[in-house]
Amino acid sequence: MPPLRRHAERHYTNRVGWLRAAVLGANDGILSTGSLILGVAAAAGSHSNIFIAGLSGLVAGSMSMAAGEYVSVSSQADSERADIQRERKELSQDRVAETAELAEIYVKRGLEKSLALKVSKQLMEHDALAAHTRDELGISETMAARPILAALSSAASFAIGGALPLLVVVLVPNRLVLESVPAASLFSLASLGALGATAGGADKFKAVVRVTFWGALAMAVTAGIGAVFGTTPN
Repeated sequence: MPPLRRHAERHYTNRVGWLRAAVLGANDGILSTGSLILGVAAAAGSHSNIFIAGLSGLVAGSMSMAAGEYVSVSSQADSERADIQRERKELSQDRVAETAELAEIYVKRGLEKSLALKVSKQLMEHDALAAHTRDELGISETMAARPILAALSSAASFAIGGALPLLVVVLVPNRLVLESVPAASLFSLASLGALGATAGGADKFKAVVRVTFWGALAMAVTAGIGAVFGTTPN
């Protein structure tokens, strides 16, 4: 019998954890910082006020993203650990019932009952807890919650994203902030959408349109609020 040929496969699920946090953080950094800058600029703020507002928003946003992501993913990790511990207890109490339960899962996926039971028994002998964690609970190594990684990715990506509109403020004169910041921010958002779609194997055009539309809307609303409630300096 000739040896089985192995073919190269490219999957993206192992990137889901860090990719979600990184894209969300960078997108939020660009949009939040850029919108804050536009709001202050539209309210006729001075160049130093605009910069301080943008920098404060960047720092506060990075910390908020890290804390929020850590708490959120930690809650998910706690739930996963509780489910695994519950499954470990059930395996120790009634292994026969757990074997039948695992076989039923495979039957629903298309295996014949006898084959499903055989597969279930073999997997139970190899690593019962791993089999139930993966096939009953739906928890895998690539999809497991990683709070610290998610928090660091979110904070770093937010800071990087927020630095882009802030850099524009540093480089352009105050009179050009209202035009330069949204242009640079929308370009950055579009580039980020395309990059995230490429890394995740998704449609780039849809990602770019989606992030650009909502980014433009958010900045327009913030600038409008700044213009309405701002004051003209003496």
